[in-house]
Amino acid sequence: MKKVFNLIRLPNLVIIAFCQVLVQVCLLQPQVPVLAIFSDEHLYLLLLATFCIAAAGYIINDYYDIKIDAINKPKRLVVGKGVNRRQAMVAHLLLSAIGVIVGFTLSLAVGFINTGAVLLLWGYSAQLKKMLLLGNITIAFLSATMLLVVSVNVGVDNKAVWAYALFAFIISVIREIIKDMEDVKGDATFGCRTLPIVAGIPGSKWVLYGLMTVFYLTVVSAIIYRYNDLPFGLYMLLLVLVPSFFFLRYIVKADRKRDFARLSNWCKGIMLLGMLSMFFFR
Repeated sequence: MKKVFNLIRLPNLVIIAFCQVLVQVCLLQPQVPVLAIFSDEHLYLLLLATFCIAAAGYIINDYYDIKIDAINKPKRLVVGKGVNRRQAMVAHLLLSAIGVIVGFTLSLAVGFINTGAVLLLWGYSAQLKKMLLLGNITIAFLSATMLLVVSVNVGVDNKAVWAYALFAFIISVIREIIKDMEDVKGDATFGCRTLPIVAGIPGSKWVLYGLMTVFYLTVVSAIIYRYNDLPFGLYMLLLVLVPSFFFLRYIVKADRKRDFARLSNWCKGIMLLGMLSMFFFR
């Protein structure tokens, strides 16, 4: 069972579901009692669909990356070791089908979004992740879509959802580049053309500095936009901006695989802290 949880990245799936619940409870329906929201079967169906599609994405990624992962993370290898390739492919197809079918039961729009997500995840795993920045942008786009699909499902739209989707997009691009820096050895062995391979680690860091600048401007803009919400501003300053400055300092010093692995976890933490700020909209 532990190997299955590792294969589908269960902690990541829990975080995704939590973020989607936050979007509906805090941004889209802040005036609706929480108990009423949690009695909405459409929310649970969306969570199920997202869970299945994201899990299927992790599985197909590991399916295609057996040889690369044998170099980059041999101790965490699951497909080909704990789960054979045929089982992995069947699980991917079954979970993808459930995610798409459930999406269409919610609405045509959600169904088509889920179908697009499945196709993008397959394309990413098979080819896009090997191409310069294209794979990074694909995953970041899907991270943003994870939030936006909640708005589509509820039938309510506002600027806050788009702002958090932009936040998720930027921090996801940063994290994906860092993960490529961590995995450069295995990726280079099998002909990938990721940013660290094309531009080197120093060149990749300069790209990260630029993205971090965009990140800071985005967060500061959010604080200024809600200038009359002091608790929100203090939260973003102390728990998002301050950690991100330490994060940037560590990027400058990082030069080993374990450094980039730590940065990847920091990035996930900053994203989660940013998402928790949705509570101030409730």
